[in-house]
Amino acid sequence: MAVFTPISEADAAALLARLDAGEFIAMQGIGAGIENTNYFVDSSRGRWVLTVFERLGFEQLPFYLRLMQHLARHGLPVPEPRADAAGEIVHRLAGKPAALVNALPGHHQLAPDLHHCAQLGAMLARMHLAVADFPLQQPNLRGLDWWQQIAPRLQPHLADTQRALLADELAFQQQLAASAAYQALPRGAVHADLFRDNVLFDGLPGHEKLTACFDFYFAGTDTFGYDLAVCLNDWCVDDESGRLDEPLAAALVQAYERERPLSPAEVRLMPALLRAAALRFWLSRLGDWFLPREAALLQPKDPQHFERVLRARLDAPWHPPR
Repeated sequence: MAVFTPISEADAAALLARLDAGEFIAMQGIGAGIENTNYFVDSSRGRWVLTVFERLGFEQLPFYLRLMQHLARHGLPVPEPRADAAGEIVHRLAGKPAALVNALPGHHQLAPDLHHCAQLGAMLARMHLAVADFPLQQPNLRGLDWWQQIAPRLQPHLADTQRALLADELAFQQQLAASAAYQALPRGAVHADLFRDNVLFDGLPGHEKLTACFDFYFAGTDTFGYDLAVCLNDWCVDDESGRLDEPLAAALVQAYERERPLSPAEVRLMPALLRAAALRFWLSRLGDWFLPREAALLQPKDPQHFERVLRARLDAPWHPPR
């Protein structure tokens, strides 16, 4: 949980007025996330989410916010950034970039079943299809280059077995990224962080409908297979062991393929992409744990979880069922 930048009610009210988003009623810090400052803001025109960006700069944000706008306008359940009279969607608060988006209904499903995983798979495929005409490009800022940069800073904090695992996996991922098969994979703008806590459902138990996908601030241009692997490693995992729950994984992938069939190369390379997705989040959680930032509320997540996931993907490679 994190609130890095306190925002006053007066500043929030002024932003609402500038964006014609209604009269200010109340605001509340959101106890989730470890990257940005987030508030719920209630106005006479509904509920909004106000985000103040702590790491991303004014030059990077148009990619994320325009992607959200693009997906929302293609009918996907994605929050749409609120623009000012000039059409600008990146604003300034406390000297930092900020955005205001509409809050979507629903609640988290932190223990998803086949029904939830299938809905997520179908929605992810529709997102991948919708970006075919999205014109902006930006590298995945938490991709291989970042892994190589942060790994030396983390090594002093690791046990010998962990350092060996990290070195071996980085070498493998470097070879994968240089391969012709990997470079030919379908790619485009991807979410890259579509965990259970970034999705909402609404409706009666057993009949819930996916109503929101949000927090696109790790998005980037990457392979669609990697984006799918990120989801599989979170939605279809045994939290105790890190092993993949194969029935859940099959349900997610089969629903995905009803919208967008995977290429043969995506199927063949899925074990390697699952390892890449596990490595990425192991490294980021290690960074949050050992290289923390100051925040009014901050509780870093356990990095051992994704170490277990990575080891499980090495022990039991998994391909989507054919």
